[in-house]
Amino acid sequence: MKKAYVGGQAVIEGVMMKHDDDYAIAVRKPDNSIDVKIDKYEAFANKHAFAKWPIIRGVVNFVESMVIGMKTLTYSASFYEEEESGETSAVSNWFDKITGGKSEDIMMGFTVCLSIVMAIGIFMVLPYLLTDFLRNYIESHFIVTALEGVVRIAIFLCYILLISRMEDIQRVFMYHGAEHKTINCMEHGEELTPENVMKYSRLHKRCGTSFLLIVMFVSIIFFMFIRVENVWLRVLVRILLLPAIAGVSYEFIRLAGRSNSKLVCSLSKPGMLLQKFTTREPDREMIEVAIKAVEGVFDWESYVKAVKNGELED
Repeated sequence: MKKAYVGGQAVIEGVMMKHDDDYAIAVRKPDNSIDVKIDKYEAFANKHAFAKWPIIRGVVNFVESMVIGMKTLTYSASFYEEEESGETSAVSNWFDKITGGKSEDIMMGFTVCLSIVMAIGIFMVLPYLLTDFLRNYIESHFIVTALEGVVRIAIFLCYILLISRMEDIQRVFMYHGAEHKTINCMEHGEELTPENVMKYSRLHKRCGTSFLLIVMFVSIIFFMFIRVENVWLRVLVRILLLPAIAGVSYEFIRLAGRSNSKLVCSLSKPGMLLQKFTTREPDREMIEVAIKAVEGVFDWESYVKAVKNGELED
């Protein structure tokens, strides 16, 4: 039996788990029952072989993760939305009519694009603009680029720390911890019961938080070897290099998820430490939701049995 790479994310009062093209969203509803929705997202790589190539697959995977993430967040939030006014409903119905029933897809695409543009502006362009004046005082391109990287990482860490103080986000971080604990439990060959899951770490090497931090470090290396004199060309080059940076970062995260070598584990430590801020210890009810999400897309009982019998292969 091949190793199964189940991944996921926390949503509003729930967890999404994905395996291959299948994903399941489990949400704890206001009445305390658990709603489980199972859906399928056909990967771009299934239709286009080049999307499986190293580096390129990282870019494709990142975009698809954004799309699925927004879709599952919207679905989970729908259980907790306040009753809409008639005017809002009329506007929604009108927009849905003129778009041929594709208003949700259009809004999803717009949200993903806006999120990417904002992330590029805040975490890539802003640090450069804040440190570019140093070129008037420091001749070394490598030192200025390194300082730009320090500012970029500082902005990212401040962002994480600020949102982690929000009450609603803290609950999302608890579900994030539940997601990691459940996957860790399964990968170690234990049955998915709340008691077993609670014993495991809320940190995981394949986490998206680690991916984002790796992007920050990889960008420093890339930008050190790119020399452009014009200010706006330097900004443009940083934007154009983002797909390559994301692709390389994905390859590292992918390697980290498969390898237990001392070198890889050492390089993974900064991302694991950052997860201490983006995860919280979940309660039993949150663990139950995460287990339901796994059961929606994966036969964990057969997998755990294979782990115990040493029947897994890469």
